[in-house]
Amino acid sequence: MMIDQYLDATLMGLVEGLTEFLPVSSTGHLIMLDELLGFQGPPGKVFEVVIQLGAILAICVVYFQRLWHVATGLKDDPGARRFVMAVLIGFLPAMVLGAALHGVIKTLLFNPTVVSIALILGGVAILLVERLIPVARYHKIENFSAPLALKIGFCQCLALVPGVSRSGASILGALLMGVDRKAAAEFSFFLAVPTMAGATAYDLYKNWSVMSLDSGLLILVGFVTAFIAAALVVKTLVDFVGRYGFTPFGWYRIAIGTGMLAFLYL
Repeated sequence: MMIDQYLDATLMGLVEGLTEFLPVSSTGHLIMLDELLGFQGPPGKVFEVVIQLGAILAICVVYFQRLWHVATGLKDDPGARRFVMAVLIGFLPAMVLGAALHGVIKTLLFNPTVVSIALILGGVAILLVERLIPVARYHKIENFSAPLALKIGFCQCLALVPGVSRSGASILGALLMGVDRKAAAEFSFFLAVPTMAGATAYDLYKNWSVMSLDSGLLILVGFVTAFIAAALVVKTLVDFVGRYGFTPFGWYRIAIGTGMLAFLYL
């Protein structure tokens, strides 16, 4: 039984890493996969949240030079200060609303039906947004204004509904506000760092008393797998969307959401 659990944890870590930075909802995929596998992980959905840190660590590794440049340039480089300002301001809405609605969301919305419907609606939204994208005016995160970062942060809050996709909501919102594809994708990457770190810390705090050694080992397996998979995705996503746009992800969302509804109710 334990071997099966570790295999399931590996598969879920792989799915998390592959989907965290794509506009397809990693949380939604984990909820659906959990339903299909019958995975018995740590209580309170801690596993699903904490392994996202593996994906976040991948961002820190892949973009280490850029983050280091920002960190060392805070004193003298206005661009570095605007970069940090944009990420922190973009994070604020999710921090406030996520903490306020955490219990309600986990209780009422973490189910495969909600996820499937959100995937389909999000897929339709991607197809529509791709037709409405204005001419890009912002090409670097260092040039984002505080109001622009805040508005993208509010867009990210749509992903409090599982299945919407944190990266998808922030990227599409940024595109509609005149951010080019590359900068929109990268801002979504960096915005994930404080957002998911905060969500992980909050979930661990809420569920620490029911954690065990076996729970920790399962989380470690998922964490490492998610890190490796996410690093591969991050390195290729920007080039992919530059060539093909986000339309393929829209059709994928519609297909996977429809398929899951059929599995659940037919």
